[in-house]
Amino acid sequence: MFQKLSNSQQRYLRGLSHGLKPVIMVGGKGLTDAVLAELDLALEHHELVKVKIAADDRDARDEIVAELVLRSRSNLVQRIGNIATLFRRSKERPQISLPR
Repeated sequence: MFQKLSNSQQRYLRGLSHGLKPVIMVGGKGLTDAVLAELDLALEHHELVKVKIAADDRDARDEIVAELVLRSRSNLVQRIGNIATLFRRSKERPQISLPR
């Protein structure tokens, strides 16, 4: 499956993600197969991506984020408001080396 990130690794990834813009937008239709396919491609290419979720209700956003993490087999680095930052190591071209 996927590895659990340590606190130092999460802190490192939060620092790297600070200047990133969201590359995936989850709209009113929620999680579709197209959104998940695009997220998979973005994670494989970038490893660290931000996802913007357009849901008014906090509980609905929490459910969408949990579903994104589960179905993309990624790690949640952080979530602030309607923006979630996800990390998954690339299978073909690992770019980010994590601290221990």
